[in-house]
Amino acid sequence: MRRNRNVKIVATLGPASNDYETIRALFEAGADVFRLNMSHGDHEEIRVRHSIIRKIEADLGRPIAILADLQGPKLRVGVFANDEEELVEGAAFRLDLDDADGDVNRVQLPHTEIFAALEPGARLLVNDGKIRLKVTECGPDYANCEVIAGGTISNRKGVNVPDVLLPLTALSEKDLRDLEFVCELGVDWLALSFVQRVEDVTEAQALVKGRAAIMVKIEKPQGVVNFDEILEVTDGVMVARGDLGVELPVQNVPPIQKRLVRKCRAAAKPVIVATQMLESMIESPMPTRAEVSDVAAAIYEGADAVMLSAESAAGDYPIEAVETMHNVAIEVESDTTYRDVIEASRTGQKETVADAIVSAAREIAETTDIKAICCYSQSGTTAVLVAREKPAVPIIALTAVENTARRLCLTWGLHCVITGRVDRFKDAVVNAVRSARGEGFGGKDDFIVVTAGVPFNVPGSTNILRVAPCEERLIFASEPE
Repeated sequence: MRRNRNVKIVATLGPASNDYETIRALFEAGADVFRLNMSHGDHEEIRVRHSIIRKIEADLGRPIAILADLQGPKLRVGVFANDEEELVEGAAFRLDLDDADGDVNRVQLPHTEIFAALEPGARLLVNDGKIRLKVTECGPDYANCEVIAGGTISNRKGVNVPDVLLPLTALSEKDLRDLEFVCELGVDWLALSFVQRVEDVTEAQALVKGRAAIMVKIEKPQGVVNFDEILEVTDGVMVARGDLGVELPVQNVPPIQKRLVRKCRAAAKPVIVATQMLESMIESPMPTRAEVSDVAAAIYEGADAVMLSAESAAGDYPIEAVETMHNVAIEVESDTTYRDVIEASRTGQKETVADAIVSAAREIAETTDIKAICCYSQSGTTAVLVAREKPAVPIIALTAVENTARRLCLTWGLHCVITGRVDRFKDAVVNAVRSARGEGFGGKDDFIVVTAGVPFNVPGSTNILRVAPCEERLIFASEPE
């Protein structure tokens, strides 16, 4: 199943997409990656969804990526005697460790870490920022606040603390259990919530032990501040605009999104743009014009993937949401302006032999009648470097490693093919030709570009490029005796 677009679509599974028929329909409609949200569903439900995806993968003969998204620490207020209270602007309100039911004057905040980090003047945002509090006085077990923006506060509403670096690990006790479960189950990507610093990533990597690639979610201001250091150690990035838009002024989010996407492109690391992309399609078969423009903007920026959350997990129109994203992508990528934007934002980074090889592959493919660039890769490094170039021709990622093929399904433009292990470059070229023809990328009179590393099966050794005819006998005829 060949996609006629480069950007990938991530679809979250949930109650609305919980059976073989629906999940297969989502894949056939255009989903390339399925997200398992560990905030919802127990381990048995996650196991069932995972097994369904792998069965679809086997039935259709196409690698499919699975992304497990850890919940992260959840900061919430306690409960109220009346279930909810109305806070008025200018009123005083206290947060403390007392587990007594709350009222209009106070409520429990059962997180000593927050009180340890607070200072007078810090902001506390409750219920996605609908209620805003300003700390006037605080201690190790309390914070007296002024209500800056009032409203209804109710049981266990979430709390955001945008102004301080919280002394919290990105992995809660639940996350630690979930991490081990999904790694043993066999997921391809693991998304970390609440990432604020490099140590959050390295801690997870030590636990994962290479069983999955790490995807950091940038949803905290501190994650934005420390992004360059975080990018160096992570495998991928998700721009999670939900909490980011709560903790930062909303007008700051679009330029941050553009900046992070561009940095990920330069580093050849996949980046997902997520949250509220087609939010109205949870209840409507049609998106708003603004939502379509939002999806299109992420594609124009060169994001590797765009993501559906509740739209495909709990909405009334999960398949239609994927179809809409697919259609928007087709339309954007066929626009001549799209190529202008992509080429203008190319980094031109050529620091290694591999950088030079993939850059040359793109230039050859775009200046001659080449039908595809075929990357033979053990670890996937060659393929992601070619994808960073954003060539105007298709990219076929060939690998003998099933896990590599699955992880690469998240990367821009890559059509992943699991092929046999090879030890000679000529065999790699033959496999590339067979794949190009078998997958519908070229005919016997066409040419492809093949890149690989010699010696084979050594990650990161890309050092050879060849223009090859899509005809096996011509390959063998051109070989010296």
